[in-house]
Amino acid sequence: MNFKEIQELVRLLNKSNLAEFKLEDGDFKLSIRTALYSETKTAKMVSSGPQLVSLPATAMPPAPGSPTIAATETEKPSVASTIEKPEENYLEIKSPMVGTFYRSASPEKPPYAEVGQKIRAGDVVCIIEAMKLFNEIESEVSGTIVKVLVDNEHPVEYNQVLFLVEPD
Repeated sequence: MNFKEIQELVRLLNKSNLAEFKLEDGDFKLSIRTALYSETKTAKMVSSGPQLVSLPATAMPPAPGSPTIAATETEKPSVASTIEKPEENYLEIKSPMVGTFYRSASPEKPPYAEVGQKIRAGDVVCIIEAMKLFNEIESEVSGTIVKVLVDNEHPVEYNQVLFLVEPD
């Protein structure tokens, strides 16, 4: 991941209501905490924007004017871990990437998947925009949509549950 991609990620997180974002790719680990994190964690850290934290500072030398890079001390529970666990008999459709969730191809078109709608494996259920690329997300399960867990045009994390599906 290059510095421009990290800057774009920071920009997207500033627009979101996420407190913390973590990314791991092999030896490269990235953790970004927004001002919301400091509000929920402690009142010690007052920040007007996100702070960039990397574990460890490996293959990326800091660029001139780059955000502060430091090692984190302990792992904190992620935002996703605070979401209620779904009922055991439901299947989950999860986000395969970080990005912005869209229920339809455009504001004028109907959503790909509605509560109560039957879907089959391979059906497109939503779009996730990542780095200005729009990716159609296909269901890997068949059944009936019982709940949409993400609001339209909201950011999603990797592996975040998007839909709950009651299997056929």
